[in-house]
Amino acid sequence: MSSSSPSPSAEAPKAPAGLSRFNTADDGTAEAALHEVCASRAWGNRILAQRPYATTEALFAASDAAMGELTADDLAEAMAGHPPIGRPKPGDPASAREQRGMAGASDALKAEMLELNLAYQEKFGHVFLICASGRTGEQMRDAIRNRIDNTPEQEREIVRRELGKINRIRLSRIAELAEGDAA
Repeated sequence: MSSSSPSPSAEAPKAPAGLSRFNTADDGTAEAALHEVCASRAWGNRILAQRPYATTEALFAASDAAMGELTADDLAEAMAGHPPIGRPKPGDPASAREQRGMAGASDALKAEMLELNLAYQEKFGHVFLICASGRTGEQMRDAIRNRIDNTPEQEREIVRRELGKINRIRLSRIAELAEGDAA
């Protein structure tokens, strides 16, 4: 009969270095890092209050739960931290990295995206928000074309899901960063 007790090598995995640093950072430093992930103070406060996180998945779960609790005003605050697609925030490597799919877009596609962004913003009162990582310019254009006919309520929930995806990508960078790496 074999023993079912775990062996010493079956211990819980060690938290990634970046997650350990985030867990032990002073509140001001952690708050600043969270603000770079998501501009919503309510979201950041919820994440900050639940430290420490044993795993990156636990951090993601907390992020998802906090995102689900955001009010319309909280979502508006979060969206205000995102530049329009096709116009990454100057000097912001995360913005440029996430919108890489527009970097090589033709002038015609860039002009079309500007027009669509303006129409979207006119209708909904905020920038078109999509998790752009890994998407081509054409895919983003097609998404805005499809979403512009949504109701404000439908679009608010799509934006909530897209923000959640973006937050997970950005949180994973925090969790995985080795000391001295640039975010």
